[in-house]
Amino acid sequence: MATAPRRLARFTRTERAVHWVHASAFMILLGSGLCLYLPSLAEMVGRRPLVKAIHIYTAVAWAVALLLVVVAGDRRSLVRTAREIDRFDADDRAWLRRRRAPQGRLNAGQKLNAVITAAFAVLFVVTGFFLWYGERNTRFRLPAALLVHDWLMYVSFILFVGHLFLTLVYPKTRHSLNGMTHGWVEEDWARAHHGKWVEEMSQWHEGEISPTAASRS
Repeated sequence: MATAPRRLARFTRTERAVHWVHASAFMILLGSGLCLYLPSLAEMVGRRPLVKAIHIYTAVAWAVALLLVVVAGDRRSLVRTAREIDRFDADDRAWLRRRRAPQGRLNAGQKLNAVITAAFAVLFVVTGFFLWYGERNTRFRLPAALLVHDWLMYVSFILFVGHLFLTLVYPKTRHSLNGMTHGWVEEDWARAHHGKWVEEMSQWHEGEISPTAASRS
């Protein structure tokens, strides 16, 4: 009888919660933002005040939800992830130059994506605040805020489409979605794409979970 592939724990519940809170809010903000920005969609949807309210309150809910996850969740795992993202070694630089190099739990592309996502989130909040408050106090109306907000939307949409392609369509990376839905990935896939991480796991004998335990994560 064939044995089930070995599974390695990749992301904690807290890490996955941060990802899905951000992803859910981003999709609502993108959809409502496009309805406010594109004349054809605005005319089709109508009810502009309602769409604007959804856009604003989703942004507030996103910030509150992230704060709650950080406060109530496993902060150690978030700190560990932040340190991983902050650390770029020779293998990461080689990977970015399209050379074969072993990668850690997060490859160089994923680290860059995380940094860009965090930076864009901050810029969206700052420019969005001035757009909202500028309507109530003209002294805080900054013409550049709308321009930056719009360009952030364009670039974010392109990155979002690329992210969906890699996680839902491209065969070599599609399995990575399992890490964000169930928390685990198969060891064979991890060895092929994140060999350095698997070796670290083997050395420290940490993170390996059985199929039964993984199904509960």
